[in-house]
Amino acid sequence: MSDRAGYIIADQFATHFLTFSTVGWVDLFTRKKCRDILLESFRYCVKNKGLVINAYVIMSNHVHIIVTAQESSVGLSAIVRDMKKYTSKLLLNWVLKSGEEKRKDWMEVVFKYHSKFNRRNKNYQIWQQDNKPMVCSHPKFTSQKIEYIHQNPVIAGIVDKPDDYRYSSARNYSGRNDFLLKVDVIDFGVQEGFVLT
Repeated sequence: MSDRAGYIIADQFATHFLTFSTVGWVDLFTRKKCRDILLESFRYCVKNKGLVINAYVIMSNHVHIIVTAQESSVGLSAIVRDMKKYTSKLLLNWVLKSGEEKRKDWMEVVFKYHSKFNRRNKNYQIWQQDNKPMVCSHPKFTSQKIEYIHQNPVIAGIVDKPDDYRYSSARNYSGRNDFLLKVDVIDFGVQEGFVLT
């Protein structure tokens, strides 16, 4: 078994906890425009590619997300691959050409450096390759991961309460209506297991 075998999504239609991290842990998502690029891509994948999002958080240099691919879709690996490829282009274009990113020169060096270690990228790389997939097959594990996702901004000292953070699904789970992205909330109140509401 290869070292990468643990990072392969074996069941394309199972619910997974995934982590998307930037190369060099570049804090790209301190910029609103970059967070908005991600949100728009998530919305597109939900509407057009069969992605189901159950929970998420966008932090400064990584994203945690719980997702499933609908049976009618091409599968989770292909959706994630396409989403990361598409957002890489948009994010890189914004960094290099918008004139708004003051750390452009530094970021360009980091993104170029990391592309040398990935034969699929010729010039730049934004995302780390591994998504560290974990199957959410049990309600307890899934509940723990949702809690972990929502606590990220609290642990980082950004907010005092999870639903104070705009760029996560904590607002969806707390019943607030001022969320930025609609998600399929998981209801853990069902005795036999868990269901989507």
